[in-house]
Amino acid sequence: MLIIGAGGFAKELVEIFQHTGNTKKIAFYDDVNLNTGNLLFNKFPILKSEKEVAAYFSNNGNAFTIGIGNPALRYKMYKKFTALNGRLTSVISLKAFIGSFEVSLGEGCNVLDGATFSNTASAGMACIVYYNAIITHDCSLGDFCQMSPGATLLGGAKVNDFTVIGSNATILPKILVGKHAVIGAASVVTKDVPDYALMIGNPAKHSGWVSEYGQKLFFDENNIAICSRSGDRYILKNFVVERILVNEKFK
Repeated sequence: MLIIGAGGFAKELVEIFQHTGNTKKIAFYDDVNLNTGNLLFNKFPILKSEKEVAAYFSNNGNAFTIGIGNPALRYKMYKKFTALNGRLTSVISLKAFIGSFEVSLGEGCNVLDGATFSNTASAGMACIVYYNAIITHDCSLGDFCQMSPGATLLGGAKVNDFTVIGSNATILPKILVGKHAVIGAASVVTKDVPDYALMIGNPAKHSGWVSEYGQKLFFDENNIAICSRSGDRYILKNFVVERILVNEKFK
């Protein structure tokens, strides 16, 4: 298995393989931090180029998983490594609890120790469900979402694509959370949440807007904001945020 990234979350994923005794063919990929050396934990190779990835896939199979937390970056890595003929693969801890009936997990999900999926719960592609997060009956996560440690979705709550639910946050029953939203740690969401919204507190209140990379947006007098990370442009109109220009250099 090739784990994309060699930082914090990637280090947590490797522990799942350690528990199963299946670490022989584990490798990591990091072409950003080029001074990290060639081995992680003095054991696992760190690949740094697409040429090395091609050789790895040829010799070890093309399964990969994404060890990066940011949803937009996860999507970016998904596109990159599937274009290299990689096969996005789920990594699920043996210490997670997965219900027996009508549970659906999309390809590439990462589910860590203590996470719970009740019956009739679902998660889309490449979601992260962290330690002790709980997804109860009839709840759903969209693609590339993140449930941080201890976060909870209660009966019938629905979270759209690319949204981050902070540690110990709770989404009450039948609430709809929009795409690219961020729910702050320990917040309790009692009302539907619009796309790109930042929600903080108990009960959660609207505290601003974020970009697809999770950066806070600051709108000018023309209601235009630029993501400080990607350079993408956003417009705010009638309490609705839309991305209107993509920085092609950052894709």
